[in-house]
Parts: sequence; C-alpha cells; structure tokens
Amino acid sequence: MKLSKRLEMIINMVPELGAGGCVADVGTDHGFVPIRLVQLGKAGRALALDVREGPLSRAREHIKDCGLSRQIETRLSDGLAALAPGEANVVVITGMGGELTLRILREGEAVRGMVDGWVFSPQSELSRFRHGLEELGLAIIREEMVFEDGKYYTVMLVKPGAMHYEEEFRYRFGDCLIRAHSPQLLCFLERQKQQYREILAALDAQDSATARIRAVEIEKEWKEAEEAYAAMQGNHSKA
Repeated sequence: MKLSKRLEMIINMVPELGAGGCVADVGTDHGFVPIRLVQLGKAGRALALDVREGPLSRAREHIKDCGLSRQIETRLSDGLAALAPGEANVVVITGMGGELTLRILREGEAVRGMVDGWVFSPQSELSRFRHGLEELGLAIIREEMVFEDGKYYTVMLVKPGAMHYEEEFRYRFGDCLIRAHSPQLLCFLERQKQQYREILAALDAQDSATARIRAVEIEKEWKEAEEAYAAMQGNHSKA
C-alpha cells in the first residue's frame, strides 16, 4: 500500500501511543491512515469513522485485506458523533475545509475535552481555522507543509492549551512554519506573491466597484505574505 506524501506526513505527525493507544480517523475515506498507524505500531487499535457508507465499505475491505479487522473498527459517524468521550487518545481530521473541521470540533464538545492530541490538515480557510483553535482552547504544537500534485498541504499536531499570535500573518501562514523557516512555506509565499500580482492586474483592468473592493482584500493578503516572508528572513522585529 503506497501512500501519498500528504498521508505519510499525517501518519508521521501522530504521536507514538503504543499497544494500549487508540486513534480515531474522522472522514477515513479508504481507511489507509488507521491501517498504516496500526501496522507501524503507533497505536494498538483504531477507529475509522465516515459520514458515508460508501467510503466505510471500501475501508472495511482494505482493513480486511490487511488482516486488521480485530484492531480497526469502522463506524458510520457525522463528525465525532459515534465516538465516546475518552475512547480515543488522538483524533485525526484531514481532507476537509477549515470551517467544517471547526464545526465538527464545536459539535463534539464532550469528546473534545477528553482527547490528548489532534492531527489536522484543513484544505481551506487556514487563518480562520487557527483562530478557531485558539477560541476552543487548542494549541498548535507542530506544523509541517508538503507539496504534492501542484498543491501545498499543511499538517498540524494540536493539543489542549493556550495559543495566541500577535501578528495576523502568523494565523494566515502558520507561526510554527515561519519560526522553523520551512522551505515549503518559502516557496508557497513566493508563489502567492506572484499570484497576487496577477490578480491585482486583472482587477485593475476591470475598473469596477466590486473589483476595487476585492483589490483591497488582495492587497491586505499580499502585505501579510510579505510580512511572513520578512519574518522568515529574520527581518521582522517580532519574528
């Protein structure tokens, strides 16, 4: 079973739990993440959860083919609904938008308070997602970025705790990535700045009220990208 670079990064981010540990994978799709975690011995057992029966059926087949039906249980679940408080040490939620992931966390408050760690890889709304984690009393401990199939993916290890960044660009691009001088983030920022130039040129050609409003938003994002880039180069006073 060959996994994508993104899935390998997600698996690497999960802490070693040992034979007595349990991982829950929300939105498991094919079940590859829990399968590999159990195969590697990072967890003794796992729960594969998905809101749709189709992906769960595929996951069951893969789990059975790997001879792990006793260690990995599949459950039909909307978010954390089918997970009992304290049942999983670590919960993995990846491949969803940031707002949807936050909704799952808010609706699963009873479960959320008894989870030791989380692994997230939101596909969108990263700034809002990091703000949401702060509001929920969760802190990003580690963050990595991987480039695959023309797209950048961010993977986070999160634990209960306080988190706050003074500058907004750290919420948008990731304080941990900035402080680690992530080569992937540097490449991402360079690409973003080029895209901002192209978008602003196109908006300027439109010369409409809507285009001008959008241009202000893009200029703000561009400024934050420049601030993040400067911080990674050691040119920001609070980096």
